[in-house]
Amino acid sequence: MRIRLPGRSTPLPDETADVEAPRPDEPDMNASGSGVRPGTNAPAFTSQRGMRLERASRAVAGAAAQLLLIVGGVIVLGYVLGKLWVVLLPVVLGLLFSTVLWPPTRFLRNHGWPAALAAITVLLSFLAAFGGIIALIAPPVVRQVEDLADGVSDGLQQLQEWLTGPPFNLGEEQIGSAVDQAIDSIQGNAQNIAQYAVTGATAVGGILINLVLALVLTFFFLKDGPRWVPWLAAQTGPPAAPHVAALSYRTWSTLSEFIRQQAIVGFVDAFFIGLGLWILDVPLVLPLAVLTFFGAFIPIIGAFVAGGFAVLIALVDSNLTTALIVLGIVVLVQQIEGNILQPILQGRGLNLHAAVVILSVTAGASLAGIIGAFLAVPVTALIAVCYRYGRDQLDGKSPEVAPDGTRAQVVEDENGAHLTREQVAEPEGSDDEASTSR
Repeated sequence: MRIRLPGRSTPLPDETADVEAPRPDEPDMNASGSGVRPGTNAPAFTSQRGMRLERASRAVAGAAAQLLLIVGGVIVLGYVLGKLWVVLLPVVLGLLFSTVLWPPTRFLRNHGWPAALAAITVLLSFLAAFGGIIALIAPPVVRQVEDLADGVSDGLQQLQEWLTGPPFNLGEEQIGSAVDQAIDSIQGNAQNIAQYAVTGATAVGGILINLVLALVLTFFFLKDGPRWVPWLAAQTGPPAAPHVAALSYRTWSTLSEFIRQQAIVGFVDAFFIGLGLWILDVPLVLPLAVLTFFGAFIPIIGAFVAGGFAVLIALVDSNLTTALIVLGIVVLVQQIEGNILQPILQGRGLNLHAAVVILSVTAGASLAGIIGAFLAVPVTALIAVCYRYGRDQLDGKSPEVAPDGTRAQVVEDENGAHLTREQVAEPEGSDDEASTSR
């Protein structure tokens, strides 16, 4: 190939004129000028890179600062709540008791009973029912404790015989020395055990005081509860009143739904597990059934703990076969609960994943013991309610509007500020109903 320059008629010399086209497997020297393969060369620097890097750095720094502020606020809030826990615990327990006792109280108030009389009647009836349950449980426990003690002694004797036989073939002297070491260890830590006993007695006393305060607060919640949301919404002012009222009603509904769900689950667990224990002639059927019922209020973990007690008592009183049968009954009931009952209830209730429930119960138990495990799920459900409300508000879905198309609003008259509801939208399902009627 000959290359001609403009304005010249003579070609260049042959040794410089022939140019071969680049092969596909060789770098194109004319394209990049560097001889580097296309996959390894760096992109050309542009003047916008610096400005974009600065904007990205500012965005990252701003997000990091906001995150640090949020984390700091959460830490401060947790510190304040920890200091006020002695005051907050009776309030929270009173709210939970009120969710249980409000339906009968509302029934009496709707039938002309004064608010105070309806509240004190329902509260005293609740205490009488609880005392009756305790009185019903105590006699069989007292009667059968001696039998269980004898069963424990027999079980320990069988364990000793099992250890002295094959395959362990431990001598009686070795077992006796192990028992002596355990006794010496207990005697050496007698002072610590006494301190633990005093600490436990103090904790029990604190729980009793909190229960008394919670019952007193429950009375006032039942008597004056319907006036709380209007008063709180009126204090916040007209712009925030619809949101305060909507969040208050949603949190109350969530707490009520949690108590109702767990009561149903606890009753089902207690009935079927108690029935299995009764058929197998395991002692303390009624106390174990009641323990199973109350254990259901600590989701997932409480049921396993109550079932573990049932298996242990069956093992001590009867034999390994009976204990394995009880274990099978507990597992079967838990499978029915987890795969059938809980999805149905949670589908229209708390809407919390099982992993979230387990993590919340674990965190609550590590922070506040049994009380924390009991309160972990409702607190998590309330946090989820607030999160979903804020998310819907950011999405422009107007979560403060009720299904009937009304929204709470603060109005003022000669009696002061109070809460009313105004119609702002068509009720949900009105178009379907109208089309159906046509």
